[in-house]
Amino acid sequence: MAPKVLISDKLSEKAVAIFKTRGIEVDYQPDIGKDKDRLRAIIADYDGLAIRSATKVTEKLLAATDRLKVIGRAGIGVDNIDRAAASRQGIIVMNTPFGNMITTAEHAIAMMFAVARQIPEANASTQSGKWEKSRFMGVELSHKTLGVIGAGNIGGIVCDRGKGLNMRIIAYDPYLSEDKAKTMGVEKVELDELLSRADFITLHVPLTDQTDNILSRENLLKTKPGVRIINCARGGLIDEKALADLIISGHVAGAALDVFAEEPALDNHLFNLPNVVCTPHLGAATVEAQEKVALQIAEQMSDYLLTGAVTNAINMPSVTAEEAKIMAPWLKLVGNLGAFVGQMSDDPIKNIQILYDGAVTEMNIPALNSALMAGVLSSANPDVNMVSAPIIAAARGIHISTTNQDKSGVFEGYIKVTVITERFERSVAGTVFSDGKPRFIQIKGINIDAEIGEYMLYTANEDVPGIIGILGKTLGEGGVNIANFTLGREAEGGEAIGLLYLDAPVPAKVLDQLLQTGQFRQVKALAFPDSM
Repeated sequence: MAPKVLISDKLSEKAVAIFKTRGIEVDYQPDIGKDKDRLRAIIADYDGLAIRSATKVTEKLLAATDRLKVIGRAGIGVDNIDRAAASRQGIIVMNTPFGNMITTAEHAIAMMFAVARQIPEANASTQSGKWEKSRFMGVELSHKTLGVIGAGNIGGIVCDRGKGLNMRIIAYDPYLSEDKAKTMGVEKVELDELLSRADFITLHVPLTDQTDNILSRENLLKTKPGVRIINCARGGLIDEKALADLIISGHVAGAALDVFAEEPALDNHLFNLPNVVCTPHLGAATVEAQEKVALQIAEQMSDYLLTGAVTNAINMPSVTAEEAKIMAPWLKLVGNLGAFVGQMSDDPIKNIQILYDGAVTEMNIPALNSALMAGVLSSANPDVNMVSAPIIAAARGIHISTTNQDKSGVFEGYIKVTVITERFERSVAGTVFSDGKPRFIQIKGINIDAEIGEYMLYTANEDVPGIIGILGKTLGEGGVNIANFTLGREAEGGEAIGLLYLDAPVPAKVLDQLLQTGQFRQVKALAFPDSM
């Protein structure tokens, strides 16, 4: 029986044709994504689900099917998919991470022009029969300072376009190295400096715990008087009420937003304010981009359903079906090693050195490298996958080197990752035991044997009596249960580390209480969602 795919959002007719040409039965119902009950009633009839942003793939929807094998998102954002629920059911989630880059960057530039010259208001005024030439006094972009928050793929294109407009480009991106900034021709600065210097500020970062409300009221007050702000990235990056207040006060000269904290944005503090340009999430809305991502997702889903090939998967490595059986636990391990060093590294990473030892050297090293980079970048970019990670890493000037060596220890194979920044060098090693479960076996040269869980706590301290008691008491009083506890030390009385596998995340106040004891050099909450 031929695989069957449901398209629940509007997609190009050419994408429908690709499915049919490849021998896949396709059911095109572009409005059913808005009807949750109807979609849930029929989802069990399909092997694949192709969507855009209107369809919400919830745990409740996925619970209604045991047939679905793949979800394809025509676009980059997968916020409308419960990836954890899909992973638990063995459903692959794919996206098209690079189809919208140019389109979104160009929309940001267009919005910058619109707010600089008050084009929407001037158009409305003129078409209403007025001729208010003196009312709409704009500003030039040339020789102005453009502050780019997030200089990755889309932000990098905006930097390039800004240079073409003869603007001075300053960029804030914790993952942008000085060498890469020089290559791009931009000046790397800290956030406060960008806020105080920029005439225009444009955001190009995903919405994460680190970027949520990055332009808070406090940060908006640090901006240069007369600044203009553009957001074509994600809603939630800006305190919209604070921005509205500062526009009314005159501190902010204008704003252009394509995304909002709540969408559809039917009402907002920024609506009907002077020199505020609002569009309904049009960053990817060009004929070229829509066509490109639709064709890409149709090809990717067809490949998987017909041959088992996985491309641009969010929750599964892009490896062949034969490799996956052998490599699955090692891919999970290397992703967790990457996630560990990524979460532990506050400074921009310059180099990553990967040592493969023993049996693992015979595996698909490029796939392992990609899985490692996806882990490293996952804390800053939750949408990163094995395909996009190497490109993002290269854009950030992260250099990767690998070394293979014959079996040199007690393990049949292991992987060691060393991260180098401007200030420090940190290493972590792991292996896969006979039970198929990954383990951390060494951190900073200290031997351990730590099971990896979704929620973990890392501690560093001097090897003195009472540390275990402090940890147990503080976590217990904070309502956090310890599932597993691993300790290691350099030598008696020397540096010691702990890795605790927990049943729930550690509240911030509990972390503060641990630090306030004065017994710990470092306390860090870690998350490994792909460990499950």
